[in-house]
Amino acid sequence: MGLRVKVLGDWLHEQDLLDDGAKERLHSLSDRLQTDKVMVAFVAEFSRGKSELINAVFFAAYGRRIMPASAGRTTMCPTELGYDPALPPCLRLLPIETRLESQALLEWRLVPEQWTRVDLDVNDPDQLAGAMEKVSEVRYVSQDEARALGFWHDDRPEDNPPVNALGLVEVPRWRHALINMAHPLLKQGLVVLDTPGLNAIGAEPELTVSLIPQAQAVVFVLGADTGVTRSDMAIWREHLATVQSSSAMRFVVLNKIDTLWDELSTPEQIRAQVERQRQETARTLDLPVEQVLALSAQKGLLAKVRGDGKLLSESHLPDFERLLGAQVLGARQAMLISAIDNVVGQLNQQAARTVGVRRRELTEQLSELKGLRGKNQAVIRQMRLRVEREKADFDGSAASVLTVRSAHMKLLREVFKLLGSASIKRSLAELSVMLREPGLKLGVKKAYATGFDNLRGVLGQIQSLETEIHNMLTASFRQLNTEHGFSLQATPPPDTQRFLDDLAAVERSHLQYLGVGNMVQLARKEFSEKLLRALVSRVRSIFETALGELELWNKSLSSQLDSQLRERRKAFGRRIEAIRRIQDAAGGLDGRIDEINALDAHWQQVQARLDALTRELTAHSALAEQGAALPEPAEA
Repeated sequence: MGLRVKVLGDWLHEQDLLDDGAKERLHSLSDRLQTDKVMVAFVAEFSRGKSELINAVFFAAYGRRIMPASAGRTTMCPTELGYDPALPPCLRLLPIETRLESQALLEWRLVPEQWTRVDLDVNDPDQLAGAMEKVSEVRYVSQDEARALGFWHDDRPEDNPPVNALGLVEVPRWRHALINMAHPLLKQGLVVLDTPGLNAIGAEPELTVSLIPQAQAVVFVLGADTGVTRSDMAIWREHLATVQSSSAMRFVVLNKIDTLWDELSTPEQIRAQVERQRQETARTLDLPVEQVLALSAQKGLLAKVRGDGKLLSESHLPDFERLLGAQVLGARQAMLISAIDNVVGQLNQQAARTVGVRRRELTEQLSELKGLRGKNQAVIRQMRLRVEREKADFDGSAASVLTVRSAHMKLLREVFKLLGSASIKRSLAELSVMLREPGLKLGVKKAYATGFDNLRGVLGQIQSLETEIHNMLTASFRQLNTEHGFSLQATPPPDTQRFLDDLAAVERSHLQYLGVGNMVQLARKEFSEKLLRALVSRVRSIFETALGELELWNKSLSSQLDSQLRERRKAFGRRIEAIRRIQDAAGGLDGRIDEINALDAHWQQVQARLDALTRELTAHSALAEQGAALPEPAEA
């Protein structure tokens, strides 16, 4: 798809049909096609086989386990598995000590020198597995340091990590890990977030309020033999139940069904037992039963390593892989196809308008020139003077365009100001003060509600300003179309509803920290400070996305006006030049008429080619959405 979009863009550029706004839209779409990711968060309590499931899906071709998957606490730090072609295969690790700093995790991503990098040899399974062992490395620290890092809670001793004979506490060595590898699923834009257990999730508020809520899908791994345990239910209620308003992209995997493979039971009895567990799990978690899968990651991995098709089928691992491909990556593909269709449709309309303007100018010029047949030099001179006066009048009307631009930019500056950091700071001022106050924060829920109401109010103001800008430009464009025969069209502004939905998701993800059970944790200054920074970072990301869309909309409108002004000025120049040539050469009239007819035929062909290219892209998008594949074009 990306190459087909590039073919269209290159062709539009060759035909001088690509203005600055259209170039920006194409550049933005190209970036999105290359960088848009869909994140799947794998969440589970310890020893549910989560890492084994990741091994079975992504690393079975190596003939061994790559991610640590032994019994007990293996995934000690959150680990992201993805693909960035700009980087070599590598593992990057952020030291746990960065938790003592004030920067949010998102900010640490922008400081690559603070991460420990381990290059990966993707052709050496042993080196690869040895490098991956680092994600499970631990340190032993004093209780005070463990408390400062967020791993020791005097009020919840049952959640505290192990203590060795010297009284030292076991904590992860690393805060976050990023793995870059070229697996086929990862190259399609999938990012896997492997999270640690309940204790480690709670110690990193940014993981719960930012990373997991932003995941397009959550895979909750349980034990098929145990079903939903008390600690599983705690993770579900505290960290997953409010991730999304819809359950469409939340899945539960009942792992280790091989523990139910009892030789004293018939296959039918085993299947019935597994099905009962699926039904019960779906009822307990209030999910459709279709979103509860039962499988054996260990047997699936073993079957792939041995090439045992029967065992692979019995493991039901392929069912999960199809889910990742069809529903999760399929959702990303559907979003990208929608974006492509939207941009291609806009480019087609704009290019068609420009072609229409050029053909109309040619028709008018042809009519003028045909009217000169048999006329003397005086008549031709008068026509030239008339065209020059029209050009002067048109140039004089630029003042009204400047007035429109000035009013437009004034309103836009207000919008950009509302989306800036100072606006976010004002909206969350009351909440910031409360979270930074020492002691219990009994009014924090009200402060959160006020803060998010303020942020929604900001988006409401932006929507009003967008409407005002759109109405003003619609009236101005209508006047310019009437006076000058333009074909300007004020496209609707970006809808703020998506950003309101994103804010609502962020608000829900923070609710878990406002209950009585978390009051002691919220009383800790370093924890509440991290929570506040995670919130500000997430809101800033939402506002920056809104700002980017508004800038793109504004550039599209401005470029459309600039393009038609430029076309009209060129047309005046061509008309004056044609009349001058006719004045200088007696035989120039018929030659110029032939040139105009040839140009009109050329633009007819351009219009036909434009329609054909956009039809091909639309057809390719439709087939891609159905899962079919078309060959990419070899050249423009």
